[in-house]
Amino acid sequence: MSTSALNIRPCTLDDDEITLALFQRAVREIASRDYTPAQIEAWIDGIALPTWAAVNAQRRMWIAMLDDVPAGFTDLTNEGHLDRLFVSPDYQRCGVASALLDMVEQAARQRGMTRLTTDASLTALPFFETRGFVVTRARQVERRGQALDNFQMKKRLEGIEGAF
Repeated sequence: MSTSALNIRPCTLDDDEITLALFQRAVREIASRDYTPAQIEAWIDGIALPTWAAVNAQRRMWIAMLDDVPAGFTDLTNEGHLDRLFVSPDYQRCGVASALLDMVEQAARQRGMTRLTTDASLTALPFFETRGFVVTRARQVERRGQALDNFQMKKRLEGIEGAF
């Protein structure tokens, strides 16, 4: 896949169902190398579309499309937190995550943000580290009785003065 063929656009209400399905598929098929089946199901189980849509409405979101196929999505809160960045299993290691993170960083700079934070899974940790994020705290989060390893991370945005 050529990332030049990738179109990243703001999400609309019509994208809620698409992004939820993409999230569930990415966790099931990609994170399964780092988490047990019980952890995977606890992570994604019970997320209803109305709840997903309500969360989406509170942040800026972008979806990456390759032709008419959703390849990934990401978001950014008003506080500079990247809560979700997920790529379709069909488009892993094709530059989709990097293109989406570039979009988030650009939007954050335009809003005068000096840093980004994220909570990375074991699966996402290497990607964020290669993109300049540093771990501030390793922890376990509980989801429906399952403990999942997770890493709080931060990144200072280049070209913007200010401390973490």
